[in-house]
Amino acid sequence: MKTAVVYYSQSGNTGYVAKMIAEKIGADLIPLEPENAYPDKGFKKFFWGGKSAVMGDEPALKPVRFDPAEYEQIVFGTPVWAGTFAPPLRTFGGLWRDALRDKKLAFFACMSGAGAGKATAKFAKFLGVDALRTTLDLVDPKNKPDPANDEKIAAFCDALK
Repeated sequence: MKTAVVYYSQSGNTGYVAKMIAEKIGADLIPLEPENAYPDKGFKKFFWGGKSAVMGDEPALKPVRFDPAEYEQIVFGTPVWAGTFAPPLRTFGGLWRDALRDKKLAFFACMSGAGAGKATAKFAKFLGVDALRTTLDLVDPKNKPDPANDEKIAAFCDALK
């Protein structure tokens, strides 16, 4: 089954996990990058990221090569911002929402605190799907390595096969 891992990563945690997943299951990696990057340090990082997430912003993205007809399964990855998924996934999902509904969809979220469960539910609702195939929540997997995270990622990948 051909799979794409579509993700946005600001601090590197989500990208770290996306690459691990893609490698383990032989998936294509599709990183999302806003045309105008979010601040990545200090107060502005949390203010602008949180505001954009809460307000449902859909930032313009740099072009990516993606044809949903090529994939049976799409895995989405995002950091958790203010209890929801990052705006670049909103832009991508909005562009492809109808084409994604008949795909097998999975979701993973990286966070420093809490809120992954809410982000997962909000993303499924945004896409208009009743359920996601499998989900994964991790706390700072790149910045705070933990063998338990490796086990969770392996189990997530097994569920995708």
